[in-house]
Amino acid sequence: MSGLDGTYDVAIIGLGPVGGTLANILGGYGIKTVILERQPIAYHLPRAVSFDDEIMRVFQSLGLADAMHKISYVGEGVVFVDGSGAVLVTWPRPKVLSPNGWYVNYRFHQPALEKVLGDGMARYDCVTTLVGSEVIGIDQDENGVTLTYLGSGGGEAGALRAAFVVGCDGANSFTRAAIGSGIDDLGFNESWVVVDLLLKKERQDLTQQSVHYCEPERSATYVYIGGGRRRWEFRLQPGDDPVRITEAENIWRLLERWIGPDEAALERAVVYTFRSLVAKEWRRGRVMIAGDAAHQTPPFMGQGMCSGIRDAYNLGWKLDRIVKGRASLEMLKTYQSERDPHVRAFIELTVQMGQVINTTASALAAGNVADLMDGRQKISQLRPRLGPGLRAGGAAWAGHLFPQPRLSSGAMLDDRIGDRSALILKNGYRKLLPAEVQTEAAENGFMVIEDASPELQDWFENNGQIAVMLRPDRYILGSATDEEDLKDNVRFWR
Repeated sequence: MSGLDGTYDVAIIGLGPVGGTLANILGGYGIKTVILERQPIAYHLPRAVSFDDEIMRVFQSLGLADAMHKISYVGEGVVFVDGSGAVLVTWPRPKVLSPNGWYVNYRFHQPALEKVLGDGMARYDCVTTLVGSEVIGIDQDENGVTLTYLGSGGGEAGALRAAFVVGCDGANSFTRAAIGSGIDDLGFNESWVVVDLLLKKERQDLTQQSVHYCEPERSATYVYIGGGRRRWEFRLQPGDDPVRITEAENIWRLLERWIGPDEAALERAVVYTFRSLVAKEWRRGRVMIAGDAAHQTPPFMGQGMCSGIRDAYNLGWKLDRIVKGRASLEMLKTYQSERDPHVRAFIELTVQMGQVINTTASALAAGNVADLMDGRQKISQLRPRLGPGLRAGGAAWAGHLFPQPRLSSGAMLDDRIGDRSALILKNGYRKLLPAEVQTEAAENGFMVIEDASPELQDWFENNGQIAVMLRPDRYILGSATDEEDLKDNVRFWR
């Protein structure tokens, strides 16, 4: 044992997209952070392949949107078809900017995304990365947490001390086991073989639209990743050998109706088990879990990584306030209470989608899927509300994601706010806040914004509000329909 290597505000276990996002958030706040990653080098093959407009807002807040835009491709909608090619269900995602100010769907190569996050972390002297370091012990007391870890290749053990620990260490999370969390199984458990190809020649018919082939004998999915990359996924049948099915000759047999080895190179074929799981406990004391360590989502909506990044955004700004003494440990109680119902909404819809992929019937469970007059069904973009947690003033809109309009100056709202909270007022209502209250707001990290932007004013008019208070993660903390509600918002930060 080499002794304590150092003391940190936050230690992150795992340097995938979730851990990398959290490190960028904390680095931006100046929080002394260490990341421990057991792999000595970055994984070079694709895994997650899509993110949505809300996640691009997160990257925007980190100053990484331009870099992410360069390595991503705008995706299109999704269709579910039966064996005859008839469309059963549609999920339209037109190439227009959403209320979040970005496109609804982006496709990417995960190693490229992780490099952007790594370059972002390198901007911050307060962020330290320890690769090839496998955590083998998590011991906490009233004042902090001691992590014990092995060096690369099972080398000499080391230890470090942190005020808080966040396990972003994946589906087989050591951190989740350390806090003793059980698992809620939401009922989906299937093995699929995932096949990634690099095109050798252009194929105009392999479009940016994803296709789910709802054929009970062998359900399949085609996914556009971008550039020359394409993915197919095939559900395993009971008699399939999970080892033999990944052999090249068997993979090309599965692919033969779409593409052959003269048109594409096989990058990888691997069997994954798609599960729908949620940890019962996401936190114990000063130790928390996020991403796949806290929940696992089948891939049919492309929301697994997105949900983990939302965890990081929810947790990052709260840890900043606690570390800097502006909030108590009690605030951490709102992490799971807000995020758990939100992620379950995505998992439940994804499970419904999985059930449809495995049948030729055009019936979906009730929820976010609506029947159309012509018999087809349509999936709409899911925008769940956060579960119970932080609330201020009027609660009608609390927990909803606030849109991102352009302001009168042409700037995007999030660029104006930065990493702070904001009190946004309907035009003409700033006069209700005395000068000393506005000064106090600024001193407590709140930006007061009154802007004549038509998009912003339309939101206030359409929803009967005169003000909203936004958290740094762009969710609404509280809203105001009148002057008394506005005073309640002010009382909250006091």
